[in-house]
Amino acid sequence: AQLVESGGGLVQPGGSLRLSCVVSGIIFMRYDMNWYRQASGKEREFVAGITRDEIGGMTNYAESVKGRSTISRDNAENTVYLEMNSLKPDDTAVYYCNARGPDYFTVDYWGQGTQVTVSS
Repeated sequence: AQLVESGGGLVQPGGSLRLSCVVSGIIFMRYDMNWYRQASGKEREFVAGITRDEIGGMTNYAESVKGRSTISRDNAENTVYLEMNSLKPDDTAVYYCNARGPDYFTVDYWGQGTQVTVSS
């Protein structure tokens, strides 16, 4: 499997960005998709997730981003997105795309990460 993130960069506080993750080598629609992040010196943490359509395409968010983030998936394009608004310096981290599956299995695949820096 290959997961390739893009869309990171330097953003001012209060700004927005949209991360993308293009997936290949697996049957995308059979996987739950997640975004994690890891700030310097901290452990990797869950940010947002979306289940496969077969079980409803349900979304879940960490409390720290709830209300200002939206995860979505495009099964035709094998892509998962993460839109984040009202960005804060605490959102600064490397953001990783994760695929977990297939179906009810829990094999994990990870992207290489994309850096998001929120700073004025």
